[in-house]
Order: sequence, then structure tokens, then C-alpha cells
Amino acid sequence: MTDFLQVSTATENRDAAVRLAQSVVSARLAAGAQIVGPVGSVFWHQGEFGSGEEWQLVLKIHSDRYAEVEAHLLKHHPWQNPEVSAVPIVAGSDAYLHWLETTTAQD
Repeated sequence: MTDFLQVSTATENRDAAVRLAQSVVSARLAAGAQIVGPVGSVFWHQGEFGSGEEWQLVLKIHSDRYAEVEAHLLKHHPWQNPEVSAVPIVAGSDAYLHWLETTTAQD
């Protein structure tokens, strides 16, 4: 069952995460999105060590749409080089996976 992915990114505030979620889901690139935050983050960025708070955005997508989702996130994300990563959904209830499949089906 690797037809589906959870794609993650993060933003500096809730409003930016909501805007990204709405743009991806309304375009039917993702069946749904969860916004979690604020979450603590510790990182290296541009050669400097830092920490702060971010809002995590987790999208549920069909794996065939990953390239489109990545391109959409990179185009609409407020950061120049945001995290965009994906992990496979290896199992799920039949009804949930059916919903994910039909919601993100290309016309």
C-alpha cells in the first residue's frame, strides 16, 4: 500500500500554514491537511545554529501527485528553501484510503 504519502512542510506562523493547506487541498492535490503547532524546532540554517517555533503542515496525497504537490508548495511557500518531504502511508483503513484515492483523483 505505497500508493499514498504524507507530505510535510513547515511555516513560521499559522496563517501561512492555513494558506498553503487551503491552496493545495482546494486544487485537489491533497485530500486533506493537518496543521500542527506551534512546534519547537532546532536547526542549522545558512551556516548558523538556531531554534524557534514553526507550524507543521501534513498533507495526505496520492503518490502519483507528489511532483505536482512539491512544485505547488515550492511556488507558494513563503520561504525560499522550505522543507518538503514525504513518507509512505504503508497501511490504512479501506474506507480512509478509498476517500484519499477518490478525493485526489485527476479528472
